[in-house]
Amino acid sequence: MALNFKKLQPLLNRIVVQKPDASKVSKGGIILKATTSAQWGTVVAVGPGRVMENGETRAVSLKVGDDVLLPEYGGHSIKIGADQQELHVYRDDDIIGILEEKLAQ
Repeated sequence: MALNFKKLQPLLNRIVVQKPDASKVSKGGIILKATTSAQWGTVVAVGPGRVMENGETRAVSLKVGDDVLLPEYGGHSIKIGADQQELHVYRDDDIIGILEEKLAQ
């Protein structure tokens, strides 16, 4: 789904994740798109949290900038902005975990 908006602010316990670009450029300059989707991404927006039965809001356990491990299936893919940047929307409960201590490449 392509949207002509600059920003997406998620509601309730949803988070917006940007997956890394897995495409590569060959020696001849041809862009090779990845055939599989990355299983991790960086959180770019977070909703306020889930409203519980007693009326209190349970805050989302993630914050913008967290690198997270994503489920193989699920989420909702959208393209947003003039450059049609691909983003993925998940529920807080669907995220498997937070990735920490990135290794140097």
